[in-house]
Amino acid sequence: MEALTLILILTSLLFVAFVATGVYVSVKAVGAAKRGVDRKITQARRTVEDTTLRAKSFGQVGVAGELAQLRLSLRTSMKATQEALNAGVAEDASLSESLGLFERLSAHGHELDDDLKRLEREPDRARVAERLPDLRERTERVTHAADSLRWAARDRAQQFANDDLASLSAQIEVESGALRHWATGPGADASWPAADAKGNAEADGKVAGAAADRADRADRAEGADVGRRAAAGPEAITARDPHRQTTYPWQKTARPEGTV
Repeated sequence: MEALTLILILTSLLFVAFVATGVYVSVKAVGAAKRGVDRKITQARRTVEDTTLRAKSFGQVGVAGELAQLRLSLRTSMKATQEALNAGVAEDASLSESLGLFERLSAHGHELDDDLKRLEREPDRARVAERLPDLRERTERVTHAADSLRWAARDRAQQFANDDLASLSAQIEVESGALRHWATGPGADASWPAADAKGNAEADGKVAGAAADRADRADRAEGADVGRRAAAGPEAITARDPHRQTTYPWQKTARPEGTV
């Protein structure tokens, strides 16, 4: 009875755990889907608004057209910088600080964009025209800061790419030189051409030194022989001794005559 009760309790706990897991997964999926929908709606709204601002900047003149141009310039610069930093921070962690600075700059950008949007609906165009120089200066400062961050991140990525390409090119040149220096025989060591040239030069030097040493010894022996002959005086001319006749390897040995 107790075992059956324990089994029922464990089964209930497993069922509750499965239900809780299913609910958690469902909530997460719904939240992800909702965030995806919100993101798409936000992107669509931004695209429509950018298109409207572009049309106003080209189709209207005066204060309204300049306000639209300022908003379009601000939004384009901030969007490009945000995309560049978000793409680069995944490969370069040092850009996280730059991304933090951009978030602070985004607060000023949103505030400026809200001011420009309110002034678009302002009926007193004379008052808006008076504030245009200040709004233009603020827009230039924000866009200049955003452009500076964006181009610094791009230059940094370009420099890393150039350094990696230079290192790779050097390694390829080394490997290409090693591949072109093939062995001249079985079991030969495929070393660098410079090392082979140095070894050949050393071997040639040793051979030349040995030949010069032999020639020097031969000259000294010949000089000593000439000195002994000069000290002994002129040799006497005597008859040749038949018992000490010099024989050569190619002469045949005289055979004794046989008796019959």
